[in-house]
Amino acid sequence: FIKWAKAQGIPVGPGRGSGAGSLVAWSLLITDLDPLRFDLLFERFLNPERVSMPDFDVDFCQERRGEVIRYVRDKYGADTVAMIITFGTLQAKAVVRDVGRVMQMSYGQVDRLAKLIPFNPANPPKLADAIADEPKFQEETERDPRVGELLETALSLEGLYRNAGTHAAGVVIADRPLTELVPLFYDPRADLPASQFNMKWAEAAGLVKFDFLGLKTLTVIERALGFIRRQGQDVGPAWTSLDDPATYELMASGETLGIFQLEGQGMRDTLRRVKPGNLEDVIAIISLYRPGPMDNIPVFCAGKDDPATITYQHPDLKPILEATYGVPVYQEQVMRMAQELAGYSLGEADLLRRAMGKKKQEEMDKQRARFVEGCAARENSISAPLANEIFDTMAKFAGYGFNKSHAAAYALIGYQTGYLKRHFPVEFLAASMSLDLHNTDKLAAFFMEARRLEIPVIAPDVNVSTADFDVQDGSIVYALGALKGVGLEAMKHLVAERGDRGAFADLHDLADRIDPRQMNKKAFEQLAKAGAFSSLERIRSRALAAAPMLAAVAASAAEDRAGGQGGLFGDAEPAVRAALPDAPPWNQQEQLDEEFKAVGFYLSGHPLDDVLQTIDPSRLTLASEISDTAEDRKVLEMIGVVRNRVEKPARSGGKFAFLTLSDPSGEVEIMIMPELLPDVRERLEKSMAVSVSVEVRKRDEEIRLSLTRAVPIDEARLRTQGKVLRVRLGIGADTAALAAVLKAMGSAPGAERGEVVLDVPTGDGRVAELRLPDRYPVGIKAVRAIKSAAGVETVTAEAA
Repeated sequence: FIKWAKAQGIPVGPGRGSGAGSLVAWSLLITDLDPLRFDLLFERFLNPERVSMPDFDVDFCQERRGEVIRYVRDKYGADTVAMIITFGTLQAKAVVRDVGRVMQMSYGQVDRLAKLIPFNPANPPKLADAIADEPKFQEETERDPRVGELLETALSLEGLYRNAGTHAAGVVIADRPLTELVPLFYDPRADLPASQFNMKWAEAAGLVKFDFLGLKTLTVIERALGFIRRQGQDVGPAWTSLDDPATYELMASGETLGIFQLEGQGMRDTLRRVKPGNLEDVIAIISLYRPGPMDNIPVFCAGKDDPATITYQHPDLKPILEATYGVPVYQEQVMRMAQELAGYSLGEADLLRRAMGKKKQEEMDKQRARFVEGCAARENSISAPLANEIFDTMAKFAGYGFNKSHAAAYALIGYQTGYLKRHFPVEFLAASMSLDLHNTDKLAAFFMEARRLEIPVIAPDVNVSTADFDVQDGSIVYALGALKGVGLEAMKHLVAERGDRGAFADLHDLADRIDPRQMNKKAFEQLAKAGAFSSLERIRSRALAAAPMLAAVAASAAEDRAGGQGGLFGDAEPAVRAALPDAPPWNQQEQLDEEFKAVGFYLSGHPLDDVLQTIDPSRLTLASEISDTAEDRKVLEMIGVVRNRVEKPARSGGKFAFLTLSDPSGEVEIMIMPELLPDVRERLEKSMAVSVSVEVRKRDEEIRLSLTRAVPIDEARLRTQGKVLRVRLGIGADTAALAAVLKAMGSAPGAERGEVVLDVPTGDGRVAELRLPDRYPVGIKAVRAIKSAAGVETVTAEAA
């Protein structure tokens, strides 16, 4: 089925798990990584001593995985192929929500209770622990006795099976009708039945399990290659030779957002320290960057930088550990050590590895005796003390050693994504954004990365953009389908209509032509907020006010088409069109706020752009400057808008939080310690503009920021660059509203004062300068107050 998938152009991963160590699998094109080149062991996958069947996990393109499963069903017979059942349990959040619903408590109240339970998919908290760690549960119980009843009932139900589902990837293929082997469960909504035995018991019943996994990164790679081919380009020979220096330089820089397995902040810090120069280094980094092995990263780095520091407990270990600078990293290395030093077969060595991983003392004692005897019996015998010392080293690393075959296959995908980002960044970022179409956090990160790389991003426009992300003349074209509340299918319909009959002439033309079943009033509103109608109507507020009318026009035009009531002279007859409703233009802040609601982040500007241009920059550090200016224990002043705050339970009790702060240059992550969080929580809600102080913690290349102070930006004592505020007004600005703001400011006591100059467009392309006679406050609070007046485009500070 892998051969079939590749023949159909369905991207398949290079391998996964221990199967990548099989030379036969590589020869048959099941895997794509030469196991001899990277010293991968077949016996880690299959050997005579192994009692359980190995399984092949296969990564497919996320979007076409279903085609392969359907092929397998048709090839081997619908009665011999099934998915594997799973049983969902009532975990803490779910049980609170279910019990609250049955008790008919209000959704808002139950939702508030459920959100008090920390979200941790890797290790879901128990309800009892969540209640003990969060004092607000007690407050809610005292406020409403029914909350106590809900929690008591939920505690008694937690952990019970709630529903049946199907395993995300597991497929069993049998040599006879499955009903002869296992009972089946049939969900009428699914293509295949599922075994009534879960994964563990299906294998015990004798069934061979395959995992058909959907890997998003394979789809990203395929889409990026499609963009590249469309432009008549090719990836070049280094794509397959895996030896491109520029790709490894990119990895060593730590600028690895979007690169498979290498994009987390901690991993990026590790890449800067290790500075990988080949795929072996990348394989090692993927294996080392996990709890336990990461303690050995300094030793690994030291050996890489200075081979004189590398030591081996025995000379025969050099060929085995040389690639990882003397540090045992992989399970395969532990197996080879047993083979070379103590005469184990690789099958026996795999059993040794398993015993070390499980740490059963009785089995470990047997293996130790066998290892020491083997070391003594070899031609150049090894003394018992040294043999025991080497055995202890092996036992330590075997407990958390990584499967090199798996790491090597994933390092290959990491190389490919790194290669694309280095040589084809526009195509790579467009493809990455396409696969995260509805994840605004990821889209925001990719957008900031495009800005960092100076790649233009064309804003959403109904006459330019497509439904999905695209590439055009070295720019990324923002997807209409990525906007909130518009629907991908609706945007495909809009783009298809534009392709059939040409660009839209105006908003009425668009409304006349689209299907109202695809685009409703909400979609019109979101497109207006995002500025996607700007080529048809420059004033976004008017386009938004027109949304109900446009939806009605679309419905009326569709009715006429359905009833065959075109104009007397067909489409040529001009319709009588109502004028768009009047609406005051938005100021810059309002425009950005509305855009944020539709896009999910700031696309055309940033709320603090004007603040940044107004204040004295000498004491301020921007997000983009952190890596250049940060020194250990140094305190930095920053400004930003809160994009996200994630709270997590602290080991010592209470909660700590990670704060994502956005300024015009980028984003930073700041840690808030448990003792400070209760004091600053209310000032750090999403979308709030703040001034913060952070303390830098720097270790090698790793930088961590810890919050020490946070105040609303209006209250911050940030000095402006000059004593004159220049205010640029847009056409149709509400001068009465501005006058009211200035009057209120003028009466504010104690503020530093200066002159206000208005730049007023005259309508003929010129700008008139008006100097106001009175003196007004010129601090940050004043700047933000003036910006809030309708029609104000920019506010900047100048020297008098």
